[in-house]
Amino acid sequence: MKKLIQTVLGRIKPEKLGFTQCHEHLLLSKGRSFQIHPALRMDEPEKSLKEVLDYKEAGGCTLVEAQPTGCNRVSRGLEEISKASGVHIVASTGFHKLQFYPERHWIHELEERKLSEVFEGELTEGMYIQADQQWRQERHPARAGIIKTALDSCGMTEPYERLFRAAVRAHRNTGAPMMVHIEKESSPERLARTLREWGADPEKIYFCHMDRACSGREAFLRVLDAGFSLEFDTIGRFKYHSDAFELELFKTFLKLGYENQLLFSLDTTRERLKTYTPEGVGLTYILETFLPAMRESGITERQIEKISVENPARILAW
Repeated sequence: MKKLIQTVLGRIKPEKLGFTQCHEHLLLSKGRSFQIHPALRMDEPEKSLKEVLDYKEAGGCTLVEAQPTGCNRVSRGLEEISKASGVHIVASTGFHKLQFYPERHWIHELEERKLSEVFEGELTEGMYIQADQQWRQERHPARAGIIKTALDSCGMTEPYERLFRAAVRAHRNTGAPMMVHIEKESSPERLARTLREWGADPEKIYFCHMDRACSGREAFLRVLDAGFSLEFDTIGRFKYHSDAFELELFKTFLKLGYENQLLFSLDTTRERLKTYTPEGVGLTYILETFLPAMRESGITERQIEKISVENPARILAW
């Protein structure tokens, strides 16, 4: 069977994916995330649509929406934005850091097999809606296309082991790709070993945020050498570091021969989307600002094509 990419509007051929940013947030309803940080609320669909239309005009084709089930994801809105804009959107099932869920949320209670069934169902039948507080089985036909997971600073403790085991079970049963949020002071190298031991396919998994969560290149190399991909998304996030620092990361790993294992994105919030915060960098920042900087730094068009088109198309297809 030919591998296809699952978007909120249906499955598409990998060659239709085009320029892709692999970790964004387009819509986020007001909930626990907002209580932690007000920037984690993007609940005006017309503004989010305008941002995506600008992205398309700048040359963007696909976005991966990284907000998982039961965590203020707005799946109906993602479907509507994709229809109105013509931009492919790959939605996420799975789980985020547990601080983003209320204390009595169902994600704390469901056992591994049931969680896996939830994730698989969102990939194959449709995404659940109105499940941000209590468990409800109502869903609509738009399907998720990737499994979101999160490695917190506490590491693989219970309940994170239960959540990761459920995600890997869904990944193995469906072949769907996974992304991993990497938190500062966690151990992505140890997680890479664990995922391989559990039978996960490194070629279908990418680690996010290591460019701001990890220092020194050894951690990066251990993850890359284990076969996983890295998605760098601290671009235009100057409270962490400059774009020059980010460019050096890309150049380092490109020179070492890892061009088939690199992706990029912006990890947008309300503060970073221009339609919500005019001084934000906007979804077009990579296309309009960072790509010219990559070219000027000596990164080739062929390498950019791999990072922005070929690698996402290969990893996201299942």
